[in-house]
Amino acid sequence: MGAEDKFSNKAEEVKGKAKEGAGRLTDDERLEAEGRADQSKSHLKQAGEKLKDGAEKVKDAFKD
Repeated sequence: MGAEDKFSNKAEEVKGKAKEGAGRLTDDERLEAEGRADQSKSHLKQAGEKLKDGAEKVKDAFKD
């Protein structure tokens, strides 16, 4: 996973946490739900990138 992707995914996660927190503070259920959705999307992207990294390692192991 590239550093740029890691940074982008982490930024999306942090943005989601901020939205969720703001939703809680303002009693805005929609904003809170958007924040949770942003975090979930970020976690899925991170998991996908980790799978790609793992596949690359396996592929490289068989090259030798």
